[in-house]
Order: sequence, then C-alpha cells, then structure tokens
Amino acid sequence: MTDLSDSARRLPPGHLFIAGQWRPAEKGASLPVINPSTEQVLGTIAAASASDIDAAVRAAREQFETGEWSRLSGEDRGRLLWRLADLIEANRENLAFLEATDIGRPYFEPYEFEVPLAASTFRHFAGWADKLTGQTFALPDFAGRPRHSYTLRHPIGVVAAITPWNAPTMIASWKLATALAAGNTVVIKPAEDASLSTVRLVQLIEEAGFPPGTVNLVTGIGAVAGEALIRHSGVDKISFTGSPGVGRHIASIAGQSLTKVALELGGKSPQIVRADADLDLVASGAPISFFANQGQTCASGSRLLVHRSIAEDLTERLVAAARSIKVGDPFDPTTQMGALVSAKQLERVAGYVQKGLSEGGKLLTGGSRLDAPGYFFAPTLFGGHNDLAIAREEIFGPVGTIITFDTDEEALRLANATDYGLTSVVWTQDLAAANAYVQKLKAGSVWVNAWGPPHPSLPWLGVKTSGLGEELGRSGLLANTVEKTVSIVA
Repeated sequence: MTDLSDSARRLPPGHLFIAGQWRPAEKGASLPVINPSTEQVLGTIAAASASDIDAAVRAAREQFETGEWSRLSGEDRGRLLWRLADLIEANRENLAFLEATDIGRPYFEPYEFEVPLAASTFRHFAGWADKLTGQTFALPDFAGRPRHSYTLRHPIGVVAAITPWNAPTMIASWKLATALAAGNTVVIKPAEDASLSTVRLVQLIEEAGFPPGTVNLVTGIGAVAGEALIRHSGVDKISFTGSPGVGRHIASIAGQSLTKVALELGGKSPQIVRADADLDLVASGAPISFFANQGQTCASGSRLLVHRSIAEDLTERLVAAARSIKVGDPFDPTTQMGALVSAKQLERVAGYVQKGLSEGGKLLTGGSRLDAPGYFFAPTLFGGHNDLAIAREEIFGPVGTIITFDTDEEALRLANATDYGLTSVVWTQDLAAANAYVQKLKAGSVWVNAWGPPHPSLPWLGVKTSGLGEELGRSGLLANTVEKTVSIVA
C-alpha cells in the first residue's frame, strides 16, 4: 500500500467558501461523498441553493469592482499565482489522495501527472499576468487631424467555472489560472461526484493570500447550484467542461443574456495506425489512452483505426495488454486501473457493452463488472465497425473499439465521421503522411506517435460537438479578456 501520512490523508471541510469565509449551505443541505472503490460514505459536502449562489456571485462582483483584487498590478497577481503553485506542490500527496479517493483512480495518476500539471499551469499563467497588452495602429488622419488608435485588454468580470469529476484539480487549474491572471474574479462549482480536491485547492488559494471574494467555492447539485449559477445576471462568462447535453443547455441560457461561454464537451477521438507504424510503440501507448483514469477522459482515443495488414498482430498485442492490467485498490502501487466514479457511471458503461454486443460488435476481452465491492469494470476491447454506438458515442469508461481500414483516404473518412472533434492520434513513421493527416483531421489537437494531456502553453479547444471557445495557451488567456478600441484625434 502507498505509505501516506495522516496529513496527506486529511479531508477538507464540506463547506462553501464565500467572501473569504467557510460556511455551510444557507439551508443546511448536504450531499454524501461516496468512495467509489469501497462504496462507503466518506463524509459530506454542502449543497448550495440559489441564495448561496447569489451570495458567491455578489462577493465576486464586489471584489472585482471595488476590492483589493481590482487594484492589484499584473505583477502582483502573478506573484499570488506563483505562490499558489508552490502550495500545490507542497500539498501534492494530499491532493492526489483526495482525487484517488473521490474518483477511484490509481493514486499514481494524479500524483505523477495531474497535480504537477496544475502547479505548472498556475506558474505558466503567472508569467502572463503582467503581459496582457493591446495593439497600436498607424491609421490615416481623421477629418484632417492626426489620429492615434490603440487597444486595451480588460478582464471580463465574474467568471463562473464549472468543472467535471474526471480530473478536477487539473481542469480547475485551467479555468482558474487563466481567469485570475487576466484579473477576473471567479465562482467555481465542481461536480457533485468529485468535489474534495477542489475544496482543498480553494483552501490553498486562501492560504496563498488572494483577497476574500476573488475565488468563491460553491458545491452541490448541478440542477440546483449549477443552474442558479449559469442563470445569474452577475456572471460575465461561463466556462464549462462536461457533457454535450449540459453544454447545449448552458449555451441556450447564456444566449438569452449574451453571456460569454467556453464549452469543452468531450470527444470520441480516433487513433489511426498506419501499416508502417511502430507496433511496439502503439501496443504500449494506445492502451494508455483507452484505460487511463478508467477511460474517463474526454480525450480518450477509444476508436482505434488499424490498417488491415497489421490488424491481427496489433489486436493480439492490445488484448494481451488489456488482460494484463491490474484493476483494484487505488492505493496499491501495483494497481494500474481503479474504479469508475459512481454506480450511475458503472451502469452506463455496462449498458454500452450490451449495446455493442446487440449491434454485432465482437467482444475481445473484458465486458463485465469485477466481482468485488466498488465500481470496478474490466478493461474492455471490441472489434467492430464505425457505425456501432460504442464507436460513435462517448462512453466515458474503459472500452475501446478496433476498426480496420485499407487506405489513408478511408482512415481519414472514418476518423472524421463523428459528431465530435476534440483530439486525434496518428501512428506512423512516414512524416509526410502524418502531415497530410494533420491538415485534414477535424479536431482541435492532433498527436503523432504519442497521446497525452494538454500542456498549459498550448490552446485546448474542440470543434463540432466537442466544444466552443478556447482554454489554455495565449488564446485561452485572451478569451478571459475584452478588447477595447481607443482613438485619439489631436
């Protein structure tokens, strides 16, 4: 078992954080926190009501308009973000423990990847906080008088950040770092299925010394707390990561008030394996994209398009790799895959497996829940075609589908034959072929001969049903600002 100190195993308070104060929900409501690996209750989190949301937004608005945060220089904002990154690193074990416990994923995943990436994200945007500049323009005289024109970058205002349960620390950092670096204030609402690491992150924000009301935390049910947040007239931007259905609902509500939105809505990402690919590399890399975080990643490369000439060989390797994965206790160092986040998600994954079988998919391995307490599901691979529901719809579980192709043109057609467009992977040793795919794949990002998480310096975005707007990179930072044009006529 992973040896963790009592402090590393500490649970944060199940309270809201509004205007610099930790407090229960106004009506005293709470939600149970279930450990998906044991199905046992860990504790509770506050269930915010509309009145709690109103208090949080008002606190953020006051701080943005007249508070200390509104008067800080970019350099001072950057200093606070850097301090927060230091605190994240100092509390790495505790944050990883909370994610592993709350989500059911192996402890090593957040410890080695998500938590360090969160710290890197805050550091990256700390460096941008004093570099938000406009442009100058050399324009003709206006009515015979000299004209000097330039633009300014201002923060948008109050940002509502609504985060998912699959990688809460990392995705919260994406939304918080860009919004705060630009000078905005934030009301963050984590998913009710996994709020603990976000609560702890907000504790660290308080410890770092951010002025009260700069970041406010509301936990609770999406249909209540989230709904009140997206409908609040005091919110200037909504940044949401989650399902397309909820994203469309948010867009429709935001459209009525013309509130700005950034929506990242998942994917059904293809991996294209050409005949010249390094099969050792594919056999070791592709399963990671299938089964990391139990397949509960928006960028999961769960559609593997394989050239027919190598399909049999690669399929044997992938099936062997899937069967070798150890599923179990997130804190056992030998565990490679943990539990699904909830009973609801377990039922969803099992339902898709049954649908795959009923539509004629060939089950190659897995396909069932493990006979043990906890929401554990075996790593699952199907053989099939691109019209199966398991090949077209986002499952958000450890299920991959292997599909054969004969030509590059067919592979490209199959890859793009999806409502989604978040990311894609091409496995090939032919750089000319890789470049041809890169140009034509309809996706926000493309990896060649690897698969991994976004880097904070690169923009993260989706096309088609995968989303609207940008996160990360300079594009994601500027998306948290408004540009003002100024023309001075002498």
